[in-house]
Order: sequence, then structure tokens, then C-alpha cells
Amino acid sequence: MIVTESISFSTRGNSQVVDITDDVARKVAESGISDGIVTIFTPSATSSLTTIEYESGAISDLQTLFERLVPQDLEYRHNLRWGDGNGHSHVRAALLGASLTVPIVSERLTLGTWQQIVFLDFDVRPHDRKLVLQIIGE
Repeated sequence: MIVTESISFSTRGNSQVVDITDDVARKVAESGISDGIVTIFTPSATSSLTTIEYESGAISDLQTLFERLVPQDLEYRHNLRWGDGNGHSHVRAALLGASLTVPIVSERLTLGTWQQIVFLDFDVRPHDRKLVLQIIGE
């Protein structure tokens, strides 16, 4: 069986990290699928998904890492072409990717004790975001 769902929320941008674990878990529980996988996808070129311990220190460390690896104040060809100032956002999003898959066992996400699913919005402005979930299994 395949169930397609979505999760919607608003973001501030600028490397905001949003914990979506409870929303994903709720959609999995409502799907009627006991064992399988859930794939979460962000249809956006300036956002990504990953897992991390959703704790202020770890979140700050992750945000600092992206600023060190892909600084906002460099000259990006994307900015030269479009003038929208979010060239770094596209590069940061490309590093993590647009989807994440988590196994489901007995109607539950198989996340570690300190592991949460997070959405990262790298864009330079607020957005209304909508994630697509495909829950596949039996």
C-alpha cells in the first residue's frame, strides 16, 4: 500500500531548523501502515531534510557549520544572475538533499533515542512550506 500525505508550515528562513518528527510520526500512525518506509520530500531548491538531536547546542553547531562551509557573504553566480541574494541557500540545500527515508516498524518511526527529523530552510526570506510524505508498506 502507498499513502501520500503532506505537512505544511511557515518558516522564517535564514537557516532555520524545524523539528517535524511529531508531524511525520502522526502521519505514519494515521496511514494504517504497520511496517515499511516513509520518505519525506521538500519540493524546494533552498531547503533540506536530515536528522539530528534537536537541542539548541547541536542546532547552533549545525547552523555554524553551514556558515563556515558555504558563507552567505561570498559572491555567488546565482546572485549575479538573479539578484535575489540566495545563492548560498541553493548550495547549502544541495549538500543535504531534498529527501529523507525512515523505516517504519510496528507503526513507529525507527529513530534513535536522540534523533529527530528536521527541516532546514536556507532561503533568505520567510516561506510557507509544504512537504510531501510517501508512506509505503503493509
